[in-house]
Amino acid sequence: MKWAKKRKLFISTTTKATLWITLAGVGFTLTMIGVRKVTPELHVFEAVFFRCLFGVIFMLPWVIKAGATGLNTQKPFLTITRGTLAYFVSCLYFVSATMIPLADMVSITFTRPIFGTIAAIIVLHEVSYGRRWIALFIGFIGMLIIIRPGFEALNLGILLALGGVAFQTANTIIMKFLTKYDQPDTIAFYHSLIMIPISIMPAFIVWVPPTLEQWPWLIGIGLTGMMTQRAQSRAFAVADASFVLALSFLRLPIAAIIGLYVFNEVSESWVWVGATIICASSTYIANKEAAAARQRDHV
Repeated sequence: MKWAKKRKLFISTTTKATLWITLAGVGFTLTMIGVRKVTPELHVFEAVFFRCLFGVIFMLPWVIKAGATGLNTQKPFLTITRGTLAYFVSCLYFVSATMIPLADMVSITFTRPIFGTIAAIIVLHEVSYGRRWIALFIGFIGMLIIIRPGFEALNLGILLALGGVAFQTANTIIMKFLTKYDQPDTIAFYHSLIMIPISIMPAFIVWVPPTLEQWPWLIGIGLTGMMTQRAQSRAFAVADASFVLALSFLRLPIAAIIGLYVFNEVSESWVWVGATIICASSTYIANKEAAAARQRDHV
């Protein structure tokens, strides 16, 4: 019985974190695909508004089940701050996704784990083991290999993605802090709820009625966007921010593969070389964390 309990704890702190962050990567990429499908005719401000609106609608069954207890947040100021920052993150990423290939955009977001890990050490006082720094360093090398051709000419899409990274790094630290006080689903719900009033006016200014063909994509943006937030919140709830950020490099091969099949974006060979290195770094950190957990388990 003791072994079973320990085994369950081991899975919750390593394997589950890996699965949650992978699911978040899939959700993020699918959201960007939906954005690229609708933004040729609809403004990004509208896409952001519907992402928030449908995200909240998809959370209503949870709201009904959780009741007032689930909606209680112990840190309202930080919750509002995170939702406000998230609006700018969404706008910057959505515009960037329409201007550069998915794999390139996602690779640029991989500067976030580096800055996020440093911020987690300074702000959250997390202990970042050598293996995590090694994984981050290897993953960063993979990212540099991928964007090497893209940075020959710095364009607006790259700059917007970097701006999104800056806001999201702050958001990541806030989310990790909130997981100490609020449930993961509560954090995900308020993420979209707070963005709705912020996004209404910009969307109204550029409003164009969506077509029948666009509605499924807009609904999908809300569904996958909320899926990303729920998965991400769970990952940060069960593991240190530096560990989760090290695994965030998995987003790139996911984006490259989906971009290939959906948009026929054939990435250069450098993308696949870099993706292989990134997968290796993620596998390394996951295995090392699992081994460390088993060692602690037997102490």
